[in-house]
Amino acid sequence: MVSTKEIGELGERFAQEYVLQLGYKILDINWHFGHLELDIIAQDGKQLVVVEVKSRNGIRYEHPSEAVTTAKMKRIVEATEAYILEKDLHFETRFDVITIIFFKSGHELEHFKDAFYPTL
Repeated sequence: MVSTKEIGELGERFAQEYVLQLGYKILDINWHFGHLELDIIAQDGKQLVVVEVKSRNGIRYEHPSEAVTTAKMKRIVEATEAYILEKDLHFETRFDVITIIFFKSGHELEHFKDAFYPTL
């Protein structure tokens, strides 16, 4: 039996490979600010792209994207602001979500560009 942690780690590896195939440059993975974490921080041209990765083993309850709640979005934005300040970046920022659902016969990856916007 594969653990939830292992599913998450595998999903993040697939997401990293996927964004590299898109031509993004990965700047950081699993970046921490206190108790907050950003899964993938990448550059797509002149945009900073913060990618939240959600993985599930099959669909039993909800789609993985439903785990990106308003509270989670606020935490991602807070951590992103800290990252931008720490690295002194001057990019337009985009927030994407990549979901990966694992099945016995493979997996399904979905990429939601501009999945959410920070509130003012």
